[in-house]
Amino acid sequence: MHVTQGTFSFLPDLTDRQISNQIEFCLRQEWAVSVEFTDDIHPRNTYWDMWGLPMFDLRDPADALHEINECRKAYPGRYIRVSAYDSRHGRQTTAISFLVNRPR
Repeated sequence: MHVTQGTFSFLPDLTDRQISNQIEFCLRQEWAVSVEFTDDIHPRNTYWDMWGLPMFDLRDPADALHEINECRKAYPGRYIRVSAYDSRHGRQTTAISFLVNRPR
């Protein structure tokens, strides 16, 4: 079964270059980027495990891609997503979220 969830769920899986481009967009918006993973992809599961802390001081998409690849190596059989948070309104609001790894 091919699970679809997140902002780009209607597209084929993103390449690392496309992921990097999306992270670059997030950084231009001054959103904090985080990497999360889970083995329970159910839409009601809002509690994914975080891979480290949100990258508030991130400036280079390559650093985020490095963290994504480290998470892929550690958890190849898990779903991994990138989320970006917009804090402009005094609260952490998920601005974008998309899958970057789907287990077979």
